[in-house]
Amino acid sequence: MLQLITILNRCHRFPGFVYQQARFSSDHKSIEIAVRPRKGSRAVCSRCHQPAPGYDQLAERRFEFIPFWGFLVFLLYAMRRVDCRRCRAIVVEEVPWGDGKRSLTKAYMVFLARWARRLSWKETAEAFRTSWDKVFDAVEHVVSWGLEHRVFGQIDAIGVDEIQYAKGHKYLTLVYQIDLNVTRLLWIGKERTIESFQGFFTVIGEEIASKIVFVCSDMWEPYLKVIREKCAEALHILDRFHIVAKMNKALDEVRAGESRRLALEGLAPVLKKSRWLLLKREKNLKTEQRFRLRDLLRYNLKTVRAYLLKEAFQQLWDYNSPAWAAAFLDEWCRQVMRSRIEPMKKIARSLRQHRELILNYFRAQKMLSSGVVEGLNNKAKVTMRKSYGFRTFRALELALYHLASCQSPNPPTNFSDEPKKLMLLRKLPIKGKRVNAPMEGCQ
Repeated sequence: MLQLITILNRCHRFPGFVYQQARFSSDHKSIEIAVRPRKGSRAVCSRCHQPAPGYDQLAERRFEFIPFWGFLVFLLYAMRRVDCRRCRAIVVEEVPWGDGKRSLTKAYMVFLARWARRLSWKETAEAFRTSWDKVFDAVEHVVSWGLEHRVFGQIDAIGVDEIQYAKGHKYLTLVYQIDLNVTRLLWIGKERTIESFQGFFTVIGEEIASKIVFVCSDMWEPYLKVIREKCAEALHILDRFHIVAKMNKALDEVRAGESRRLALEGLAPVLKKSRWLLLKREKNLKTEQRFRLRDLLRYNLKTVRAYLLKEAFQQLWDYNSPAWAAAFLDEWCRQVMRSRIEPMKKIARSLRQHRELILNYFRAQKMLSSGVVEGLNNKAKVTMRKSYGFRTFRALELALYHLASCQSPNPPTNFSDEPKKLMLLRKLPIKGKRVNAPMEGCQ
């Protein structure tokens, strides 16, 4: 046991305290290490964090430490009460290995929190023979400390999106920093409302918000309104992935309606089991599906015309020039408005309304999009699936911050050290241009 004390003194030495004795518990299933104050050392007030004279001792407490060779390890210590003249109160002393009234040591909480990033909280608790609540406390301690001490620094680009976290249309608003050299979760808001998104700008402050250069989002109107108010000078890039998703939804609506019509009229069910055949990109289809799609395209159906319009729209993302992209978008919308396919016409009207936001993707030289946001959202969804449903919003919030709030290496402080792409983005002539508002007179 003397060697164990030597190891502790090397790894976790606390000034003012001494590891006195290490022994097995009475059932030989755990190791107990007695700790005492070093002679002449003064206790520290837990309120003002300053040395204060001791008053008396309380009953011995057990602090759970990092397991050693499969044995549970506990630190045993009788807390001192101090008579603090600064606080004018008698309080319990502050110990360097503990945090408030928690029974876990700081070292053990960091240990559990690191494993909780790899495993689910339940699996972490089972692996180290502890409880789910203690893993929760560990993650809460680490996340709270990180949020309290994090530095926002300069934020060039943000992405905002929502994910559903419970049944009944319950959503979270997630804001990410998506700079070319930093990716991290900045904010979690309950619901996808104007108030929840405004909470993010309240946290970062007006000075940081005014320096944001790029914003990526979808077409959700509350987000668009807040971005117009808080980031009026930023280049607002509309998410291409949500545009494609809405187009697929419109195509599926056309297919479902026409499939029902064919069934009512007693015609051949040519659209039966064709949903994913139409929604997949042609390059992702298998050989058998390609032949079936070729046969389906021979029919003069609204679904076929809607599919061809959807596939033609993909050409938009191949352009590099905003002018050519604008010309293609305008022509595509004109064709759709003459197609007499109402779900697709609805998409065209929406694209016309948000025309300038879509073209901002090309003005940013196609270097920024919400692809990073979608990837981070997938990680968040995996976290929720691993948990099999958190019982409280607080637990979900801690898990997401714990997963995605870590950033890439620190951003460079000198402009000359920045990546080439970031330098190009900052040189784009976007400040002062009204490219975030829809064109006047658009229908």
